[in-house]
Amino acid sequence: MAIGSTQRAWTPLSRVSTGAASIELTAVLVAVTDEEPRVLTIKDGKSLPSGPLASNHRSLQAGLRSWVERQSHHPLGYLEQLYTFADRDRLHGGAEERLISISYLGLTREARVSGEQGPGWQNWYRYFPWEDWRDGPPDLVVRSILPRLRHWAREVSDMSARRQRLRRVDATFATAWNEELALQRYELLYEAGLVPEASRHIPVADPIRPGEKMNYDHRRILATGIARLRAKIKYRPIVFELMPPSFTLLHLQRAVEALAGRRLHKQNFRRLMDQQGLVEETGEILSATGGRPAKLVRFRREVLLERALVGTKLPLTHSV
Repeated sequence: MAIGSTQRAWTPLSRVSTGAASIELTAVLVAVTDEEPRVLTIKDGKSLPSGPLASNHRSLQAGLRSWVERQSHHPLGYLEQLYTFADRDRLHGGAEERLISISYLGLTREARVSGEQGPGWQNWYRYFPWEDWRDGPPDLVVRSILPRLRHWAREVSDMSARRQRLRRVDATFATAWNEELALQRYELLYEAGLVPEASRHIPVADPIRPGEKMNYDHRRILATGIARLRAKIKYRPIVFELMPPSFTLLHLQRAVEALAGRRLHKQNFRRLMDQQGLVEETGEILSATGGRPAKLVRFRREVLLERALVGTKLPLTHSV
């Protein structure tokens, strides 16, 4: 389903064009600060860092790094390609030239940003408040989203289409919560006309406006990054890219919970860490915890090589 229309004109560099299409690079750069998931934005929270692939960029990653550092003065560390968005309605500057967006997911620790385009770090639940289940089902879901989605599902006359819509509502919002379905939930809200961005394609009489909208289809791109990260922290220890050199197990658990939007069972989480051998004690104690002093630990990077040699995955999952 095509759900985003991007219209903008870039002028600082010569854009790489492939005939009827141009290429844009977009970054979903994530940090965890004070137990909250944060994403780097520009234009006062309305857009993700992005810019055109220019003829002087030696690679896609080099081009992305150049744009992020230019727009925010924040260096990039861990980076992986996320997705390529090439819907037919993604047009450049209102022209007929299709705009292809190649997005990347980056992980870092939050640092001060500056620049002319209003860069800043935002809590990603500002854009997706229905995704935060750490304190149980949000009222927004129970009182507003679910009733409106069920009404949307039942308003279609065809019984087969009605059943299909109801199954999608149940699978994404009503049954056992699956945090990995962040993109599917956003796209369902879009299709039902419950987010203001949907007005680009369908009539939107009364959107419930859950969460803050972003320019173009950047909220869709961000939802894609959230879904990828939530899935990946279960089988690869990439969460350590977000942690300081030393930390407590509770700090690590809270970081995972912030990303997943779910609370974890404390003892099960610690047992998992012990079983996987992902961390080791530093020999130091953190006393300023508000309770008993806590042992500081650090990530054992050599465990990656050990596990790779025997072909073992690195599950970092939740148990509630």
